Amino acid sequence: MPKAQETAVYTHGHHESVLRSHTWRTAANSAAYLLGALKPHMRILDIGCGPGTITADLAELVPDGRVTGVDRAPGVLEQARATAAGRGLTNVDFAVADVHALDYPDDTFCVVHAHQVLQHVGDPVRALREMRRVTKPGGFIAVRDADYAAMTWYPAVPGLDDWLDLYERVARANGGEPDAGRRLAAWARAAGLRDVTAGSSTWTFATPEERAWWSGLWADRTLASEYADRATGGGHATAERLRAVSEAWRDWGRREDGWFAVLHGEVLCRKEA
Repeated sequence: MPKAQETAVYTHGHHESVLRSHTWRTAANSAAYLLGALKPHMRILDIGCGPGTITADLAELVPDGRVTGVDRAPGVLEQARATAAGRGLTNVDFAVADVHALDYPDDTFCVVHAHQVLQHVGDPVRALREMRRVTKPGGFIAVRDADYAAMTWYPAVPGLDDWLDLYERVARANGGEPDAGRRLAAWARAAGLRDVTAGSSTWTFATPEERAWWSGLWADRTLASEYADRATGGGHATAERLRAVSEAWRDWGRREDGWFAVLHGEVLCRKEA
């Protein structure tokens, strides 16, 4: 694995096929482990907010508080603002930020949340230290990340093994760690957090509609996205191999008995009072 660095390339980019997945995410399907800790007055920082669907859900859950969504990509924040405005939310704002160097004072937020972020950063322990710094004493740091090597599917379409191997090589070449889910608790403790509750949860795609959606977005992402450009530009795959992987996704999506599970690790950490 490459030496850790402060920043890493976001492997997926913000192609439509990527945002198709991101806009499906909600607090219920992506942050359920956190929701029981929320109180109406809380101030929340949502790191790597993307198009803002989880951010908006969190804002609805803290009507007397406020949520700030931040992302490194200015362009996607326009979509996030539109998401919040479309839902009539007035207790949410957005800004450009780097998780390794957050522009907020110590002890600012009741909750600092990051979904599918640490797998893409160059120094996740430093990122968690920074998240801890801006969290109030007694507040929560909540992190959830996928674990690619633990993803599993049926039936065993051979091209999907090629997809997993290729994705992990591209992600690591970009400075990230695609198997982040299993490492979250260890990273949290290395960042100085001691009250750490570790768990896991899954997304499962098994109905015809779910299979069509999940396979379609990966088939498209494999051919036309920043990920595809990095796969070929970095010498990890030829255009022919990407076409084969894309077709393997479509093949799996057509299988009546197709089933795919995405394992996520998650940690809910309480900062010492």
